[in-house]
Amino acid sequence: MPPASHTSGSSSYLGLPSNALGAGAGIMRPGTPMPTLADPNPFGITVLGDTGFPTPVESVVFTDDRSVLLYKPFFQRDHDGRMSTSSHGSGHEDSEMPRHLPGHELDVPLYLERAGPRKHLFFNPSHVVAGIVTCGGLCPGLNNVIRGLVSCLFYRYHVKKCYGFRYGYEGLNPAVGLPPIELTPAEVKDIHRFGGSVLGSSRGPQDPKVMVDYLVSLGVNVLFTIGGDGTQKGAHNIAMEAERRGIALSVVGIPKTIDNDIAYCAKTFGFETAVAMSLDPIAAAHEEARAARGGIGIVKLMGRDSGFIALHAALASGDVNLLLLPEVPFNLPTIFAIVEERLRTRDHVLIVVAEGAGQDLCAADAGDEKDKSGNSKLHDVGVFLKNKLGAHLKGKQIEHTIKYIDPSYTIRSAPACATDAVFTVSLAQQAVHAAMAGKTDLIIGQVHDEFVYIPIPKAVERRKKVDITSVLYQTLLDNTGMPLDLCKIMDV
Repeated sequence: MPPASHTSGSSSYLGLPSNALGAGAGIMRPGTPMPTLADPNPFGITVLGDTGFPTPVESVVFTDDRSVLLYKPFFQRDHDGRMSTSSHGSGHEDSEMPRHLPGHELDVPLYLERAGPRKHLFFNPSHVVAGIVTCGGLCPGLNNVIRGLVSCLFYRYHVKKCYGFRYGYEGLNPAVGLPPIELTPAEVKDIHRFGGSVLGSSRGPQDPKVMVDYLVSLGVNVLFTIGGDGTQKGAHNIAMEAERRGIALSVVGIPKTIDNDIAYCAKTFGFETAVAMSLDPIAAAHEEARAARGGIGIVKLMGRDSGFIALHAALASGDVNLLLLPEVPFNLPTIFAIVEERLRTRDHVLIVVAEGAGQDLCAADAGDEKDKSGNSKLHDVGVFLKNKLGAHLKGKQIEHTIKYIDPSYTIRSAPACATDAVFTVSLAQQAVHAAMAGKTDLIIGQVHDEFVYIPIPKAVERRKKVDITSVLYQTLLDNTGMPLDLCKIMDV
């Protein structure tokens, strides 16, 4: 029977006074006085037990469990210019923070445990059997993460066996009949050059009892789950089932969402590749629009609930005239008026729309279908806009030509760009370090350019959204000249 699990990051981390902060991005170093606070740390990390095995990893610096990161190190300035009260990352000034949080999470500073190699491990590396699973939609960088995990396990920790589970969580259900693949450095040496996932993927949950039974039968004691919030909810269920049985199973998630919408994470892999690859379709739509009298180019980009890809791509392009995001409500009369004015003055218009935008407007055309992950199936807002704009302009006898481009599958199946390739290697290595130290029920995230551990329940409690009060969104408004209020002209 393994030692009882416990939570690292005691509540004393939360009471850190502002003058105890060292230089840097809110990092609290070991040895800093930490007054006790009664409130538990909402970002405390579960550990399987005591760490008694020395690490085989050579490291320039090892990370201590007591080293934490201040989530939002904001300060307010007094009228005389002196620095005064620290917000301690409490969320008061953070529009990304949800307003339904328990009172103590809004009133006390929030700290996250820093990731990195530990001097002492929970697992004896020679006894570790690892497993890797990829779930959900494709995303640039999946193969990079798989390769990074395998390389770190074998070359740094000298782990001898790693299974790759095929086609998502279906591969963890033996009744489906998908035997795992044994992954070695030789097997994964070139996979980072290609898009997709060598393990395949699928959507939908499986019974955590069945999955834990299967992991135990294979001797797996470390599981890496690569996927979005649905995948990580499944990972949490696996971790809870293992804990209920007293099984020492480390479950570590690598967040995969091309939409960049995981809570508390500054970015997720695949996002920068998606933005870069969106520029060619936008440029093509722009040229098509400019080449015709009354030319209209519409490009639909990924972004189910959050419009980060569309926002960043629109800014990077510099040619977009109208951007439609899930976070910004709009109505058709306002869109019609903007397009008509643009055609009157410049004779062409370029529109970028995130796939989750305007779903309330096109929902009447179809029912609310669900996919295997339980998400509502999106209506094609690009086709909807094309049809509605075309009908409106035709009715007013305004000459026009509309070209619609949807590059979604081309983008998500692409290999990772250079910056995403670097990022995925770091994520993979930090995940291995966490698992070998006995950390569990967490994902690896990045805050203030530091890698941190985020408990899965916190990571999946909400989705990160575009902040329309941010400098970035104001930059978009200044760049396009589009109005802040896209419901200005109401339906008659």
